[in-house]
Amino acid sequence: MTQRARIDTGGSGTGERTGPVDTAPVVHRTTGLTAAEVAERVARGEVNDVPVRSSRSTTDIVRANVFTRFNAIIGVLWVIMLVVAPIQDSLFGFVIIANTGIGIVQELRAKKTLDGLAVIGEARPTVRRDGVAAAVPTSEIVLGDLIELGPGDKVVVDGEVAEADSLEIDESLLTGEADPVVKQPGDRMMSGSFVVAGGGAFTATKVGREAYAAQLAEEASRFTLVHSELRTGISTILKYVTWMMIPTALGLVISQLVVKDNDFGESVARAVGGIVPMIPEGLVLLTSVAFAIGVIRLGRRQCLVQELPAIEGLARVDVVCLDKTGTLTEGGMDVTDLRLLDGADEGYVRKVLGALGESDPRPNASLQAIIDAYPDAEEWRCTESLPFSSARKYSGAAFSEGNGESSTWLLGAPDVLLPATDPTLAEIDRLNEQGLRVLLLARAARGLDAPEVSAGARATALVVLEQRLRPDAADTLSYFADQNVAAKVISGDNAVSVGAVAGKLGLPGAENTVDARELPTDREQMAKVLDENAVFGRVTPQQKRDMVAALQSRGHTVAMTGDGVNDVLALKDADIGVSMGSGSEATRAVAQIVLLNNSFATLPSVVGEGRRVIGNITRVATLFLTKTVYSVLLAVLVVVSQVEYPFLPRHLTLLSTLTIGVPAFFLALAPNKERARPHFVRRVMRYAIPAGVIAGASTFATYLLARHHYTGPGALDAETSAATLTLFLVSLWVLAIIARPYTWWRVTLVAAMGGAFLLVLVVPWLQHFFALKLVGLPMPWTAVGIAAAGSAVLEFAWRWVGRRFPA
Repeated sequence: MTQRARIDTGGSGTGERTGPVDTAPVVHRTTGLTAAEVAERVARGEVNDVPVRSSRSTTDIVRANVFTRFNAIIGVLWVIMLVVAPIQDSLFGFVIIANTGIGIVQELRAKKTLDGLAVIGEARPTVRRDGVAAAVPTSEIVLGDLIELGPGDKVVVDGEVAEADSLEIDESLLTGEADPVVKQPGDRMMSGSFVVAGGGAFTATKVGREAYAAQLAEEASRFTLVHSELRTGISTILKYVTWMMIPTALGLVISQLVVKDNDFGESVARAVGGIVPMIPEGLVLLTSVAFAIGVIRLGRRQCLVQELPAIEGLARVDVVCLDKTGTLTEGGMDVTDLRLLDGADEGYVRKVLGALGESDPRPNASLQAIIDAYPDAEEWRCTESLPFSSARKYSGAAFSEGNGESSTWLLGAPDVLLPATDPTLAEIDRLNEQGLRVLLLARAARGLDAPEVSAGARATALVVLEQRLRPDAADTLSYFADQNVAAKVISGDNAVSVGAVAGKLGLPGAENTVDARELPTDREQMAKVLDENAVFGRVTPQQKRDMVAALQSRGHTVAMTGDGVNDVLALKDADIGVSMGSGSEATRAVAQIVLLNNSFATLPSVVGEGRRVIGNITRVATLFLTKTVYSVLLAVLVVVSQVEYPFLPRHLTLLSTLTIGVPAFFLALAPNKERARPHFVRRVMRYAIPAGVIAGASTFATYLLARHHYTGPGALDAETSAATLTLFLVSLWVLAIIARPYTWWRVTLVAAMGGAFLLVLVVPWLQHFFALKLVGLPMPWTAVGIAAAGSAVLEFAWRWVGRRFPA
């Protein structure tokens, strides 16, 4: 059998290095640690015990849901109400407890889903122990372990190179240096870097929290909500609400307790009744629940969301960049033809291809197809190898042929290995136009260590490969086209071949292909070419990164999908990185979303979840903030007019539950296919402010009329009931507007809320419990008339705002 190329630099010493890289020499053993040495290190705690945090801890979830600014305010008010008022006026406290409980339960369900999927997608490095290589979880690596590396593998702990076979490491994610670093035995390895070409092994010198990448991870946990426009927008709104609420609440408390000469308990109850509805307490809860349920739904589709904002981010995407191999096509390929050139002998060429296949211990998909088609020639021995690199587009090996002869061969992209004038390229173009992948086998005239190894190489044969299209790729591309999301196919393969594959899948613009070697380097000019075309071939890893940046410079929100090591840099820089579960360790590590079932067809589900979250939270945020606006306005009008606040806490608890709480829960979880749009705060407030002002003004007008209409004992209860009727009807109309476009269940939802309020008005014990009783006929009908007028103004204002201040 052919001997795999391996440079052995290890000694046979028995000591292992346990200190940092720069303080003592590392003694490497090619067999790795023994089982006894591993057990000894585990006992000493020298284990890579950094947890892979795909989600927050249970403690963090409980703390985040319980200890909030608004829960503290409502908690204090609740305790006060429990002391001075009937239990009906303390209902809002029980609602908050229920809300908090729902939030905790849903986030814990999401955590369970995330943690379960994270185990499936976790990297399992190959570790050599007792001379045997085996995949182990990252958390079980110990100090001194010998860890094997191949293309696409991530360096999971710090260490020192023990073996190197043309080992090239990309450290750009750590250092910013774009060019791969060639590693030699004794060189330092930093966790967080990854292999782009070649192979080797390194000895772990720092594990756990001492490792470089682990120190970075301490500062930036995987589970982050920092880059969510939705979360940022809600935080901005809550900040302004807090500042607006403080002076208004103080003025209301003073006016109710000092100015009005009422019963102390009722004065406190009415002051609290004015403060509590100013707080949009359910908005944060519903946002958390919507995200959590999104994670659970996607988890059922084997989609691991490593950062929650990715759900939201993918819904905002307007350009998706696709790597062809592994995304539009399946990973495997088949050799369909071998075309000999220049009178080459077929039997000899088959031996060369078999030996080339055996020379690479970690073959890519193309080489694996060649291995399957051409068995190894046992008498051939590999003396030197040049691993495949996405940057150079070819690999190579030197052989001793067993008969005393030696030869050096290159296998890779024909248009890279051949001069542009070579007549063979015309035949290759015809094959590429059929969507076939073509590799050139060429005999090198120079050694593999020569700077221009491909110069003077003699073309010997063409290897024709057929790529297997993903059966679901065409439907997915069609979905993106329907949603006005531009798809750009970016591949390292020949541009014509890539265009043919894209054309078979029905991608618009597939006939216009661009060879990335001809792309302008200026970002603005590159962005122009990218906007005008859809298929790009012969793209290097650095160019993929530059293309993402160019698209972003034009205001596009860019998603990048890929599975190979050549996609890592672009995935990292894209707004949303999506990796296949079968992709390289490095690719999965930098992606925000990992499709564990390797199905490109899962992406529409992710987009759908994001749109559901954003669209529905925008809807329900308008409901919650309408309540905040009318509550603040009512409080200001009460203070200025020096009258009693019209409501007790029980009235607003009832109104909030029927016009906001229950409907918002259903609306937040409903399907929503609207494309996500930016400027969340502006889009919410442009409707919430006029709606809240109209609702508050209508209610206060009814209240003032009722104060003049009713006199004597029980007048205040009658005035409150009339004002409550107006506020409910206007709020119900706000809900009816928010629920559009109507479906049968949305109409049923609005009608059910109206029916529930009617039930409270006609059932005696509910009338008593909520202190709601309409007295006489003139004032209740006046309240209905004012509500109707307010709703008409609201409808006009809603439409005018939509035209005057488009989102």
